[in-house]
Amino acid sequence: MTIKKYYNLAKIKLFPITRSLTGNGVRKSLSIIQKEFSKLKIKKFKSGTKVFDWNIPEEWNVSEAYVIDKYNNKIIDFKENNLHLVGYSTPIKKSITKKELFKNLYYLKNQPKAIPYITSYYKKRWGFCISYNEYKIFNKRYFPNDKFKVVINSNLNKKGSLNYGELILKGKSKKEILISTYICHPSMANDNISGLIVTMGLINYFKNKKLNKTLRFVFIPETIGSISYLSKNLKYLKENVIGGYNITCIGDERQHSCMFSKYQNSPSDEAVIQAYKLLKIKRYKIYSFLERGSDERQYNSPGIDLKISSIFRSKYGQYPEYHTSLDNFNLITLKGCNGGFNVVRKSIEILLERIYPKYKIICEPQMGKRGLYPTLSLKNKKKFTKNYMNFLQHADGTNSLEKISSLIHIDLKSVKKINQILSKNFLVN
Repeated sequence: MTIKKYYNLAKIKLFPITRSLTGNGVRKSLSIIQKEFSKLKIKKFKSGTKVFDWNIPEEWNVSEAYVIDKYNNKIIDFKENNLHLVGYSTPIKKSITKKELFKNLYYLKNQPKAIPYITSYYKKRWGFCISYNEYKIFNKRYFPNDKFKVVINSNLNKKGSLNYGELILKGKSKKEILISTYICHPSMANDNISGLIVTMGLINYFKNKKLNKTLRFVFIPETIGSISYLSKNLKYLKENVIGGYNITCIGDERQHSCMFSKYQNSPSDEAVIQAYKLLKIKRYKIYSFLERGSDERQYNSPGIDLKISSIFRSKYGQYPEYHTSLDNFNLITLKGCNGGFNVVRKSIEILLERIYPKYKIICEPQMGKRGLYPTLSLKNKKKFTKNYMNFLQHADGTNSLEKISSLIHIDLKSVKKINQILSKNFLVN
């Protein structure tokens, strides 16, 4: 299965777009994806809306941003690279000194050729990002009293919105697998154009298949997007989601890696490890949930507890190009994206096929009235019921039949038969 079409689409059309938490860039990106998949619904939350402990920020858009020196040369220009501008910069148009300009410049000494990716979503400020090599040139070229013209034509709209995309592929069951990727980062390939590529590939792969469970795909701004989405859909998701994945940084050809859910015991955790084995991927790294940093944070938060895992190639923050202009299409490859796609695809297929029985009543059931427990208290007549009770103790909706088989030390064929009997007696679903 190839995802070449989406790799090329992302490289040509999606990569150059200026995206942030909100704004025209997000809508344009979602519209491009919608042209590929007409079932994608583009939805929105109004700016200022309270979502749990957060408020959705004002919608931010920018048309131009630049710095002109005393010789009338444009020395920094957002249009040359959209990483040059600090995300959510407030508008400004004035003449300033070198000292004031340099207070608002960001660079990386240890990566002198890279433009860093910097944002200021929840505190109003302005700034520009340049390479350290450029900074050294500027520092040498200009004197302390030199003047610079700074222009940022941006807009923060309190009546704006935060947009996201949602696509649902319905299966035989209401039980769902959630696939989440984020769409807020500008012009960085691994983080997270690669997530868009792989997620589009997954939609295309599964869209015409007969599915045992429902697949839910969401394209959201990171953090505030998942928080907003959960605030609206939490009750339904808690009732129906059996697992899923946050997809990010999945397009390079470095080592495969993943992050388990908080307690490392979810169906998603099991499925990704099984996928590595089936795909004969022997080298992979499992990151601790203590090293979380993407939307797995929100999906596993107390009170949410959706037990979503994350799948990467090189995990965010763990590769040198991360959050810089070096994270480009020299880093991610079609081969790398295909490798990441195959891991997620196989993990989803495992989740689709496995049965996760869930106990339907509260506390231990009265088995005698169902003919599953002896009604006369005779010695040595209860042994055959023990397997039913052990099965029910582990039927919490997160253990597959395969795992229950291992936990209660009974062969899988017998466990499947027990599940059928208990299902017929309305004890599990």
